[in-house]
Amino acid sequence: MEEKEIHKQVKQAYGMAVSGPSAGCCGDPKGTAVKWAGYGAEELSSIPSEAVENSFGCGNPLAFAEVKPGQTVVDLGSGAGIDLLIASSRVGLNGKVIGVDMTDEMIEAANANIQKAGVSNVEVRKGLIEALPVDDNSVDWVISNCVINLSPDKPKVFSEIARVLRPGGTMQVSDLVARDLPDRVVEDPLLYNSCIAGAISEEEYIAGLQAAGLIDVEVIERLAYDGMQVRLIAKSEVDSDVGGIELEESEVDEWLNRVKHDLAGRIMSIKIRARKPE
Repeated sequence: MEEKEIHKQVKQAYGMAVSGPSAGCCGDPKGTAVKWAGYGAEELSSIPSEAVENSFGCGNPLAFAEVKPGQTVVDLGSGAGIDLLIASSRVGLNGKVIGVDMTDEMIEAANANIQKAGVSNVEVRKGLIEALPVDDNSVDWVISNCVINLSPDKPKVFSEIARVLRPGGTMQVSDLVARDLPDRVVEDPLLYNSCIAGAISEEEYIAGLQAAGLIDVEVIERLAYDGMQVRLIAKSEVDSDVGGIELEESEVDEWLNRVKHDLAGRIMSIKIRARKPE
């Protein structure tokens, strides 16, 4: 698929996801992503339930992050705002949190959740993660939760991360990586929406960040998905009818079994960190 078509498909998928009983990236039914992702009850206690229910990530990008009061955090693909609100409490009144998302429905949901939470240090900007609406050398942290894998131009995303970070700034993201994906997986639009078909390998991810000029690149957490988890991810896409992509009822089980066979052990959630040189 061409870059514009991928952006269009992903926007449609996540616009539908936030307003319906579907799943988004990483394939969790609504509200269950936080159970896989490592969010603590205390972190979620002050966040509007709508932000939690519409979290479609594959990890908690702020876990182990040493975000300090007064700092600035940018969240790539900020969705309904769960990570924006957690970051808001970390940076305090003198800090700032900026969300970037390309989907109008997600931006509307995030702004509603920001208002419900009563915070004043968070804003959401419409834009692409390949062309961030953020100034050069202006932020201390870049975070993201299972979004970069959806980008059709990941080297550009990595370059944008390096551009907006201040010298010494840190990126820490949760994302999906994959290895040795069969062609029929890469070409399957249902699996692209679920963050699988567009995923690159861990080695490519590390090399891409290094090529963008970031240093101290380190994978600090890994979770491999077994066959049943892969099937759950894939089934959520069939059930959600995202983007009008449908399978005949007679085809669903055959498709799910093929996906399970093709992908068991090849998909992994990682948390990866890197730093911009001083």
